[in-house]
Amino acid sequence: FIVDFYCPAAKLVIELDGNQHFEAEHQEKDQARDSALAGLGLHVLRFDNRQVLLETDAVLSVIDETVKRRM
Repeated sequence: FIVDFYCPAAKLVIELDGNQHFEAEHQEKDQARDSALAGLGLHVLRFDNRQVLLETDAVLSVIDETVKRRM
């Protein structure tokens, strides 16, 4: 898979999703992909583009806390 961001030390994948990911077909593919990545021991965080642009501090806080828990 090609992921948006990957932190090998925390085994963390971060995906930034556009509007198409709200469609049922994309959600099914995303769930299957996330399950496959989890099978490799990776944790996936997903944020939509709106969150990243308008709630940047909250997104960064979630990422920071997740990295701390996984290290």
